[in-house]
Amino acid sequence: MNGDVLIRPWKIEDAMELSSIANNKKIWLNVRDRFPHPYTVQNALEWINYTRKQTPLQNLAVMYKGALAGSVGVIPKEDVYCKSIEIGYFIGEPFWGKGIATRAVELLLEYVNEKYDVIRITAEVFEHNTPSMKVLQKNGFVLEGIRKRAVIKNNVIMDDHVWVKFTN
Repeated sequence: MNGDVLIRPWKIEDAMELSSIANNKKIWLNVRDRFPHPYTVQNALEWINYTRKQTPLQNLAVMYKGALAGSVGVIPKEDVYCKSIEIGYFIGEPFWGKGIATRAVELLLEYVNEKYDVIRITAEVFEHNTPSMKVLQKNGFVLEGIRKRAVIKNNVIMDDHVWVKFTN
């Protein structure tokens, strides 16, 4: 399995596959609202072009056995939080339940350690997304806290689970 999953920079040729896996309400329900729904080829092209301008790269494609399976990325924090970084990810539904997200997050953590000088890595997960919480646990994250009624998604107010992993 480990060799079957890799992360790499986005390519323009990924746009069709990206729009195909990202245009899924089940994914949209677990990500922030800036992630469009429906997700079109034009959205994919705009996203890919955006990611290609980042230095170092902050968003990477997740590949599984040569097929585009999802996305991983980071949001570097600023000011007094400059030693912290937030991670995010999604895997297309046809690839769920195969351990791909767990391995992709593991690879992302290695990438963060190579490219960023941080001591704290966080991830925020909506209360209903237990599969994502398991991915984080398998990668050594611990639940730091639950922000009650902190987010609204699809007109539903819910809790936000904050997970953390320290690098030092």
